[in-house]
Amino acid sequence: MRIHIAADHAGFELKTALSEHLDAAGHEVVDHGAHEYDAEDDYPTMCLSLGEAVVLEPASLGIVLGGSGNGEQIAANKVDGVRAALAWSTETAALARAHNDANVIALGARQHSVDEAIALVETFLNEPFSGEARHRRRIELLTRYELGR
Repeated sequence: MRIHIAADHAGFELKTALSEHLDAAGHEVVDHGAHEYDAEDDYPTMCLSLGEAVVLEPASLGIVLGGSGNGEQIAANKVDGVRAALAWSTETAALARAHNDANVIALGARQHSVDEAIALVETFLNEPFSGEARHRRRIELLTRYELGR
């Protein structure tokens, strides 16, 4: 699977660790930055680039990383067609996919160890969308809103 990944300075080290893990697992990892550590970088640029790529490649998924993951989730969700969810447990990572068909996961690098982050990402990647009518209906409502702007 193609996995898009992006991080600001706070998520830079975790991005490297996750990219190595995903590559070793056979995924194609596309890095949207940051490409070097810069304490003054701005996460929106990277997260918007990632979101656009995920929307253009519907079979792909994305991972955005920051200190808390909150700003990165907000930025990614500005891209029409992105459904980014902040995950802080394996349960929230699974529900993001199962109930919301999320195509981007946001993680806080300052909130989780590398092993915890890997578990969150693996849960997210391996959980299928339930396809239940109520979940499809809710996603369709959001899509109609995006298209109607």
